[in-house]
Amino acid sequence: MTTAAPPPAAPPSAPRRPGHADDQHLVRFGYRPQLRRDVGSYASFAAGFSFVSILTTVFQLFAFGYGFAGPIVSWTWLIVLGGQLTVALTFAELVARYPLSGAIYQWSTRLAGPRLGWYTGWTMIIAQVITFAAAAIALQGVLPAIWSGFQVVGGDPALGTPSGATNAVVLATALVLLTTAISVIGVRLTAVVTSVGVTLEIIGVAAVIVLLLLNVERGPGVVLDVDGAGFDPTFGAFLASGLMAAYVLVGFNSAAELAEETTDPRRTAPRTILRAVLASGLGGGLLLLAGLMAAPSLDDGRLATEGLPYVLTSQLGPVGGRILLADVAIAVLVCALAIQTAAARMVFSMARDGQLPAARVLGAVSPRTGTPVVPSILIGLGGILVLVVNIGQPGLFTALTSVCIVMIYLAYLMVTAPMLLQRLRRPGEFAAGHDGFFSLGRWGLPVNAVAVAYGAAMVVNLAWPREAVYDPAGDSPLLRWSAVLVVLAVVAAGVVARAAVRRSVPATAAPGVSVPTPATSQEGAAR
Repeated sequence: MTTAAPPPAAPPSAPRRPGHADDQHLVRFGYRPQLRRDVGSYASFAAGFSFVSILTTVFQLFAFGYGFAGPIVSWTWLIVLGGQLTVALTFAELVARYPLSGAIYQWSTRLAGPRLGWYTGWTMIIAQVITFAAAAIALQGVLPAIWSGFQVVGGDPALGTPSGATNAVVLATALVLLTTAISVIGVRLTAVVTSVGVTLEIIGVAAVIVLLLLNVERGPGVVLDVDGAGFDPTFGAFLASGLMAAYVLVGFNSAAELAEETTDPRRTAPRTILRAVLASGLGGGLLLLAGLMAAPSLDDGRLATEGLPYVLTSQLGPVGGRILLADVAIAVLVCALAIQTAAARMVFSMARDGQLPAARVLGAVSPRTGTPVVPSILIGLGGILVLVVNIGQPGLFTALTSVCIVMIYLAYLMVTAPMLLQRLRRPGEFAAGHDGFFSLGRWGLPVNAVAVAYGAAMVVNLAWPREAVYDPAGDSPLLRWSAVLVVLAVVAAGVVARAAVRRSVPATAAPGVSVPTPATSQEGAAR
């Protein structure tokens, strides 16, 4: 089988390590192996788990979700986890077939053609840059609580104040510079830092859960306690509270973004994607439950404004709380690093195909480190630019988080929807695994259909113009439409960028050349 896909900017050549099966497989796609395969199974899992980073995101967003519907926010966690698991299952199938950097760009291209593939990659790059900045901002909720000296600009450290928002930009910029330096040095250091950080994060999550459960104020029935917590949530409030889980449980595809740097990616990446989702879902769910059970009060307003840090410091004291917050700071570091790494691979993959401006520069790999250096620097600069725009604008931070997640869900949908159409048009296409690689078999169609329905519904839910989400201060009604306006702006910018790329195509690549797709039954027979 052949499918239309953009060709590489450089012609295929022999693998860097003759006889290496992974590199030989990459050559069959028409790509010259350039990236170093220094990522093992645990580092691949760490890439997906650290992007989700429940210790970062649940701490950062617990108050946000609780403020809408109270304790029943825990039920929305289960719903979102179920929906995202169906997406992860479809991604696991795809990475077993197409273990390529820039995963969802490559998948969308091979499922629906180069045009949709390009917009999928473009949308994901912009979303990852914004997500990178939003993750780095989480340091503001952690470091000043550990030591007041981290509030370098003075004033109130609360993120919702101008002084807190400005200080968040300072801390986040320092973090971006650090992660960029790590990324440029090479994927081996990135893998080590991520693996160590994820190990500490898992230990921290377990410690927080155990310590909170040892200091409970109420039983697990709290998840059904609405009236006692002072909430009378409507269905709309329930949907809004689900945004917290939607914000957290994304990014597990990062394991696939490192496929060309992973050993045996067709077997490793599907497993690590699913492990990242399941581990994040279980750990995050228990963290939510333990926080609700240990909170000193459900109705004094502090849980809806201060979230889990309030519970920790109240129950464990300032010293114990600060120790655990230090672990959260490490989780923020590896989360930001994972996002930057994934985004850099997306830029590299599109540039290698001649699908971005300055493709020759962006598609280059350092011969010394085997790392796409320029894309890493570009993502770092993009993150800083997003941060600078938000100086002294506390109302924009929540909108920033919401907008980037909308775009990630859109990018996911631009993969799962074409895959569903392929299943309907060619029922046997994904009916069974090839050579023992991951496949959903006969469950593929219903799982894929649920993934598409869930993704479409969540895009609408995320983008809905809620004042409490996009304009909590009530400063500008226009902010309520931030998600829709930003998505339209990204599409418009994409039209301009793609037109510029197409004008320069003769100098980079000839589009429309068929690229062999090795993950087919024909290949299996040949083997």
